Amino acid sequence: MLTNEIRNQIDQIWNAFWSGGISNPLEVIEQITYLLFIKRLDELQTLEELKATRLKVPIERRFFPAGKDDHPRSPRPYDDYRWSRFKHFAPADMYEVVGEHIFPFLRTLGGNGTTYAHHMKDARFTIPTPGLLARVVDMIDQVPMEDRDTKGDLYEYMLAKIATAGQNGQFRTPRHIIRLMVEMVAPKPTDVLCDPACGTAGFLVAAGEYLRERHPEIFRDAKLSQHFHHEFFHGFDFDNTMLRIGSMNMMLHGVENPDIRYRDSLAQDHAGERKNTPLSSPIHPLPGR
Repeated sequence: MLTNEIRNQIDQIWNAFWSGGISNPLEVIEQITYLLFIKRLDELQTLEELKATRLKVPIERRFFPAGKDDHPRSPRPYDDYRWSRFKHFAPADMYEVVGEHIFPFLRTLGGNGTTYAHHMKDARFTIPTPGLLARVVDMIDQVPMEDRDTKGDLYEYMLAKIATAGQNGQFRTPRHIIRLMVEMVAPKPTDVLCDPACGTAGFLVAAGEYLRERHPEIFRDAKLSQHFHHEFFHGFDFDNTMLRIGSMNMMLHGVENPDIRYRDSLAQDHAGERKNTPLSSPIHPLPGR
């Protein structure tokens, strides 16, 4: 559960965007999503470095390459791309690094095989001023996000603000209705779950939390854990912004690589499609957004 202090911090970040000239709720949450993703990459690389140091082995996965980039006007060390480093830069310098270096870098990350990295290839940096970026980075850095549950609740709180944006065509199903639907479906660890109109992936997230509560044995079994992180969750939507937001929502709820992809589920060429899984289990579709 989020404390009032954390809610107030998120409200202040949201208000900073509005006062800085970004009033579309979808654009606000998209820009916050990108910054959270950049912060998460730095956290993952730090974990890899600590693991390599502890085991005295080379780093297995490097999210930020060694050396400098090949920017034609101002080459930068890739270390400058890391949240823990650029958050200390002056606003103008931070704005240059994020806008001219990090965002082009994000658009090349699709090759690492994760769906949220794939959707980042269309990332657009729309924060208008260095002052607003520095302010938002400082605010996000002060929000405690070490715990997976806190990350998920925090993101759900931000997504709730989209409910005020009905004019954008996005509507959010109340969480208690989502939980009821998931409990009626009662997914099992060996199932495959599909939401054909996933939006922000609220149904898939609720299903993941259901499995964590009802079937904790998943994470003690290598095969089930692999299935949970890479094969269980499938979500389709034809709004690229929703795909990016949904992918980030899944990541912040601890799912490593869900299948969140662009698709019009009502199109004729997808009728009757079925996903084959090595665990030979049924597909449970979840209707609606």
